[in-house]
Amino acid sequence: MSQCKRTFAVLILNFILAGCGESETISQPATEGLKPPSETGTLKVATRNGSTTYYLDRHENPAGPEFALISEYAEARGWQVEWSMLDSTSDVLSALEAGTAHLAASGLTHLSSRDELFVRGPAHTEITEQLVCHREARPLPRKPEDLAGIDIAVTAGSSYIETLNGLKEKHPDIQFVEDPDHTTEVILSAVAEKDIGCTVADSNIVQVMRRHFPHLEVAMNLTGGRNLGWYMPAGSDTLANDAHEWMNSVEGDAAIGQMENRYYAYIGDFDFVDLRALSRRIENRLPKYIDEFREAETKTGMPADLLAALSYQESHWDPAARSPTGVRGIMMLTRRTAESLGVTNRLDPESAIDGGARYLADRHRRLPETIPEPDRTFLALASYNIGRGHLLDARELARTLKKNPDSWQDMSEVLPLKADKRYYPSTRYGYARGYEPVHYVQRIRNYRDVIRSAFE
Repeated sequence: MSQCKRTFAVLILNFILAGCGESETISQPATEGLKPPSETGTLKVATRNGSTTYYLDRHENPAGPEFALISEYAEARGWQVEWSMLDSTSDVLSALEAGTAHLAASGLTHLSSRDELFVRGPAHTEITEQLVCHREARPLPRKPEDLAGIDIAVTAGSSYIETLNGLKEKHPDIQFVEDPDHTTEVILSAVAEKDIGCTVADSNIVQVMRRHFPHLEVAMNLTGGRNLGWYMPAGSDTLANDAHEWMNSVEGDAAIGQMENRYYAYIGDFDFVDLRALSRRIENRLPKYIDEFREAETKTGMPADLLAALSYQESHWDPAARSPTGVRGIMMLTRRTAESLGVTNRLDPESAIDGGARYLADRHRRLPETIPEPDRTFLALASYNIGRGHLLDARELARTLKKNPDSWQDMSEVLPLKADKRYYPSTRYGYARGYEPVHYVQRIRNYRDVIRSAFE
């Protein structure tokens, strides 16, 4: 497998390392000596680095879907978490075998073959296994019998091996290679570069990767819904039952909802044309202004990658951009806003980026400090888009509807009501296209995920 040819692809691969549901045949674990967390107050968790599992954000704070759920579970039980960051899923499962971890949280697919070796914990995410090819491959395989003669590579030891071997029973001409050296994400990047024909990946990994490599095409689903969840060592039935009880509780359900909203829900429908254009502009346009975004972060505290994503949403990094309503420049400032910020030339990228950053920082500062992140940043972006008055209206409406005005998840439901005649007449600032800031924030979050690696 050759290296990615484009600088953008290399940057992205430095950022994205996700779990892929691998499976290893290993012996029964010996758990003697590992005291339960109910006795020690410490939950030992084995995981691996990846955008669908556990990673450190740009401020070196831990993040990720598995991190979020484990943290909520441990907090509910009054436990500390001791994380073991391992290189592969097989290493994670080996930690269970060796009795060095109470729990494996690594984007593991629940499989009957694993159930024979470990105790199945609760599930938290449903995925399908998908065949992914380059969108320009012809003909694209659309049904299992089309796979004969297709160049397929999958990560070695993965659950995808079981899936493909199952298809081979009915279609013996299917051939595939098990790659022992590369993760699913790296293999997907090779598909995007046309170095190999197709691969198999979990749908949540594909969802993330397609934003970074727009030429990836889902040719077909190979399975129905499958669950990702936790596993415990053999003999850990008490802990597994407790984890099931928590995950199925009101607290656990809320934690799953918050995890999905933060890491997946905003991604939305795939837009090949938009993301392909973004990929090109990261290479061709962003380098011209990246220092200005970094300088603006230094001055305002607003993250440079967030400012770049906001700017891309506003103007696609075009310093001469102009809307029919007269907003102009790389940050698309109105004349009135620019004057209030002391920006005399909205077409000057340095001045406009500085002004836009200060304006977003002001929107952020004016919100209550008690609003947790990242909700406060999302609400500040909504204020940048729709105006502070309409956002305050929506926050008050949220209280009336017994929603949480400090939760972006709740506010994304309330803001569209500013365009509903049943609600907006009772608000101070009246009608507004309240659905726009919801999509606005969603797109910026999407763009930021793609852009982020350029700032690392």
